[in-house]
Amino acid sequence: MESSSGSPPEFDYLFKLLMIGDSGVGKSSLLLSFTSDNFEDLSPTIGSFIVLSCKNFGVDFKVKHVTAGGKKLKLAIWDTAGQERFRTLTSSYYRGAQGIIMVYDVTRRETFTNLSDIWGKEIDLYSTNQDCIKMLVGNKVDKESERIVSKKEGIDFAREYGCLFIECSAKTRVNVEQCFEELVLKVS
Repeated sequence: MESSSGSPPEFDYLFKLLMIGDSGVGKSSLLLSFTSDNFEDLSPTIGSFIVLSCKNFGVDFKVKHVTAGGKKLKLAIWDTAGQERFRTLTSSYYRGAQGIIMVYDVTRRETFTNLSDIWGKEIDLYSTNQDCIKMLVGNKVDKESERIVSKKEGIDFAREYGCLFIECSAKTRVNVEQCFEELVLKVS
């Protein structure tokens, strides 16, 4: 398909990906690690949004262009705030998502427990895409000495809920690229 200016389009496919999970699990850090060459220890999403844009109400949005299987892909990645007070505002962001990344912190048990108690229920309630690919991501493996949630528990959860699974560290960038690449390959 040609654009109205006669030049080829800048991408072949657009994919909407959504990142969910409790506040402080590293969603924004994973997104920043994937979309830029920098890593910063970020404050929770809503804190950075009030300064940057009040109209986003607890949701950040980044775009990254990648190539997979010879196709140019545009990834629109939505990073939701994990605070409970914003959950009703972010329900609309589930609509049409081709991929959902469920993030937990391997050093905080409650962030793992909330995947089934809260986040899985939200996916069932708000996701409109039956073919949506879900990926479970255990973040902060650079803090191995503080680990509370085992890799086996993550694998078992992913099997039970039909998710892809990976552990990574936004800080050291271990498996960050692989996380998004694996998800995009399944979505496409």
